[in-house]
Amino acid sequence: MKNTSYKVNIWNIKTRKNAKGKVTSYGVRWAVDGQPFYESYKVRAQADSRRAELVSAQRRGEPFDRESGLPASLSQEREEVSWYDFTCGYVDAKWPKAAATYRRTIAEALAAATPVMLRSGNTAPDAKVLRSVLKSWVFNSAARVRDDKPAEVASVLNWIERNSLPVSAVTTKQGKARALHEAVVSRVDGAPLARSVARQRRMILNNALNHAVETGVLAENPVPSIKWTAPKPSRAIDSRRVANPVQARTILLSVKDVKRSGPRLYACYAAMYFAALRPEEAIDLREYHLTLPHPGWNEETEEWVYDSGKIYVEDAAPHAGKAWTDSGQARDQRGLKHREPGEGRHVPCPPELTAILRQHICQFGTDDHGRLFRGIRGGEVPLITWNRVWKAARAATLTERVAATPLASRPYDLRHAAVSTWLNGGVPPTVVAEWAGHSVEVLLQVYAKCLDGQDHLAMQQVQAALGHKP
Repeated sequence: MKNTSYKVNIWNIKTRKNAKGKVTSYGVRWAVDGQPFYESYKVRAQADSRRAELVSAQRRGEPFDRESGLPASLSQEREEVSWYDFTCGYVDAKWPKAAATYRRTIAEALAAATPVMLRSGNTAPDAKVLRSVLKSWVFNSAARVRDDKPAEVASVLNWIERNSLPVSAVTTKQGKARALHEAVVSRVDGAPLARSVARQRRMILNNALNHAVETGVLAENPVPSIKWTAPKPSRAIDSRRVANPVQARTILLSVKDVKRSGPRLYACYAAMYFAALRPEEAIDLREYHLTLPHPGWNEETEEWVYDSGKIYVEDAAPHAGKAWTDSGQARDQRGLKHREPGEGRHVPCPPELTAILRQHICQFGTDDHGRLFRGIRGGEVPLITWNRVWKAARAATLTERVAATPLASRPYDLRHAAVSTWLNGGVPPTVVAEWAGHSVEVLLQVYAKCLDGQDHLAMQQVQAALGHKP
C-alpha cells in the first residue's frame, strides 16, 4: 500500500474545442498526492460516468494508486499493460512484413520515445547504454529472444522491464504525451530532426498508439491533437555537392587506382554517374539487366567503338545491417523505391558506360545469380569498403581546399551529378524523372538549384525589360 494515497482531488469536466468552437473532447481531471491525471472522452456521458466512479471511490475511502491514478476498485478492473510489453508486441506484429530498413527505423523511433515511459532513479543505466539496448535488443524481434545476450545487456533489459510505466500513463499523466512526442521528433540534444525523419518518427509513434487503442490498451491516441510544426523543408540538394563532368570522370578514374577493391567498384560508381542509379540499385545490378551492344572495330582509329545500350532496373539491395534482415546479410533484397512490387524502369546506358560494364564483366565476371559487383572474397561489398574506396579516390583527386567542400563527398552525389547533367543538357524533365525514378514535381524541387545558367538567362531578360541593350 506504500504506493497509494488518500490525498485525492477531483475537478470538474474540462471541454476542449477546436478553432471553430466545436467541442472535440471531454476531459476527466484529478490528482493523486499532487500528481495530475487526465482521461479524454468523445462523449460527455462517458466522461461524467468516469468522474462519478472516481468520486464514489473517494467517498468510500479507497486508496488511489500513485502511478495509475486509479482507486483500488478500478485498478482491479483494468489489467494494466506496461509500455515495455506493449511496444515489444507492436514491434513483433510489424516485424514479419516490414522491410529491414523500416524495422530499424521503428526501433530508432521507439528507442527515442521509451525513456519517457521509464521510471527514473539511482539504478537507471547510462542514457547512451539505455538507448543502445533499446534499439538493438528490445526493439529487434530476433535479438530479443536470443539466449546468448551479454550479461550487461541482460541486466539493462531486466531494468527496463521492471521500470516500465503502464501504457495508460500516456493519457493519465499530465504532460506525458507531449514529452513522448518531443522525444520522437527531436535529437538527443533537443535539436529538431530533419523534416523527413521527424515526420516518419511521428508517424511511427502515432501508428503505435493507434494500435494501443485498437487492442484496448489505451482509450484514446493523443498524438493527432498535439500541435506541432514540422521543421522547414529543404528538399533541394546543395549545388556545391554536384560535380561537373570533368570532376566526376576524374574521381571515377581515381577509383581504379585504389588498392584491392577500387577496380571492382569502378563500374558500380560509373553506373551511378552515367545512369543515375541509386547506390542500392547499382550494387545489385545483374548481367541480365543489361542490354549492351557489341563494339565495332574502327579501322581508322584502330580502336573499339561502343554504342548506347539499356539498363532495366528492377531490384534494389539497400543496406540495413545484418541484425535487421531475415537472411542475415547486411543488405535486404527489395523492389524499387516508389514503385509497385515487380515494377522496374528502363535507363539509357551511354557508350562510355557500355564500355565500362563490358570491360568489368570481362575482367571480373559475375556470381551465380548474375550479380556484377562483389567483395574481394566473393560476398557482398561491405558498406565500410564502399565508403572507404570513394573517400580515397576523392582525396587523391581533389586539392585540399576543394576536398574541404561538399563536392562529391558521398557516392550518392554521383546520382545527383547525373540528373543535373541531364537537365542542363536539355533532356525534358518528364523523361529525366522516368529515368531517375522520380515524379516530375520531386525532380524539380530537388534539383532546382542545380540548373546552371538559369540565373544568367533571367538577368538577361530583366535587363531587356529595363531597356538595356546587350
